[in-house]
Amino acid sequence: MANDPTRKTLRHFYCRDVLWQSFERMSEVLDRGVDELVNEAMRALAQQQGFLPSDFVMSPGSGLSQPERGLPRPDARSDSGQAPSDARVDSGLSRTGLRRSGPPPVPSARSTAEQPASRPPAVSGFSVPAPTEAGAAPPLYLIFGNQRYVIDKDQFIIGRGTKSSDLPIRDGNISRKHAAVIRRNGEYYIKDLGSTNGIDYQGERIEGKKIEEGDIFSICEYQLKFTFQ
Repeated sequence: MANDPTRKTLRHFYCRDVLWQSFERMSEVLDRGVDELVNEAMRALAQQQGFLPSDFVMSPGSGLSQPERGLPRPDARSDSGQAPSDARVDSGLSRTGLRRSGPPPVPSARSTAEQPASRPPAVSGFSVPAPTEAGAAPPLYLIFGNQRYVIDKDQFIIGRGTKSSDLPIRDGNISRKHAAVIRRNGEYYIKDLGSTNGIDYQGERIEGKKIEEGDIFSICEYQLKFTFQ
């Protein structure tokens, strides 16, 4: 598993504020996650310095690479008999001296210093019931960031997009349209909209669920609490 090209591991690192802010702006404009953009930049630098073959590609939108093609060892000799220069030295980067404002992000309760290679798939088979002639739904409230939002429409969108979401969360790891709260037949349901990082409920990734009083869902590091009171 050490050389599995599809493996993604949570890592903490420091970077200059201006670089991180630039990636956040790119994430908003390009509608791609910050982690995806950072992975792409790292791949390009590794290819430029000869640590990855020039035809090595990554799957668009996922940040995962295609099947491994035999990566060159850092100490391998080139055809000229000279060892390739260290990528960190040539690029002016180092393991220290780079910083980001504030401490590294704190992992959620379900995280450890290193997460599994890939998140387990959501439990399949969830679907929102078809509409019927049921009566009106009781008011539902969403508590997020110490604020209280009323769900007063049939589809309430949660995502990164400021124009496409009813509750925008400006984080590159949140998909543009991440999840929806759907009002149907007098009841409410939360549903994943094909996001990259999904929805967690009680430590498990889900496709969706009927919302009950006091339910708490997690989207990346953010908690969404629902109440009818």
